[in-house]
Amino acid sequence: MPLVVAFDVNETLSDMSPMAARFTEVGAPAQLAGTWFAAVLRDGFALMAAGRSKPFSDVAADDLRVLLHGVRLDRALDAAVEHVMHGFSSLSVHPDVVAGVEQMGELGLRLVTLSNGSAQVAAGLLERAGIADRFERLLSVEQAGQWKPAPSSYAYAARECAVEPARMMLVAVHAWDIDGAHRAGLSTAWIDRTGAPYPAVFSPPPVQAASLVDLAAHLATRRSP
Repeated sequence: MPLVVAFDVNETLSDMSPMAARFTEVGAPAQLAGTWFAAVLRDGFALMAAGRSKPFSDVAADDLRVLLHGVRLDRALDAAVEHVMHGFSSLSVHPDVVAGVEQMGELGLRLVTLSNGSAQVAAGLLERAGIADRFERLLSVEQAGQWKPAPSSYAYAARECAVEPARMMLVAVHAWDIDGAHRAGLSTAWIDRTGAPYPAVFSPPPVQAASLVDLAAHLATRRSP
């Protein structure tokens, strides 16, 4: 049973589907939103593999400039980049998040976030959802010095929470995050909201749930005598 539950933020807690509208609002195709987010992860991981690290917002803005170059926008490129990036400040959580977080908090679990993005973005998201007070700490890899799934990012979170890695559970929708946390010694829970199969190339999660509410119910049974 974990003492601390660490939640990934982008896509795990936040519903990023409205970001597609940010692209159409500047005159770009909506489908570029998914291409862009995948590119941000790719380039962040590439920098990490090369022994470097840049803030999520810097990588995201640079990738936007590249992706939108040559697209017939309705405003200047820099203004379009700013408009899309500002979308992070208005995202909402998935429908299952509030109830799931509240139920896990009532189990006495210590709740934190561990994001490749900034702690400020996580804070705004949780404040808008009305559950910021449920979280003990909002952790970002910007302080760890390396993006997830580098082992040092998870070790940083465990140190900050003063627990052994084995007593911390990483909750995420991303299989690469689950795999990285597992290899760093954390327990893991994969949230599969779409019904998609888990990629066989990654370490399988010991816990799989359709929502945070389902995960809370699972943890409640583990806590029972």
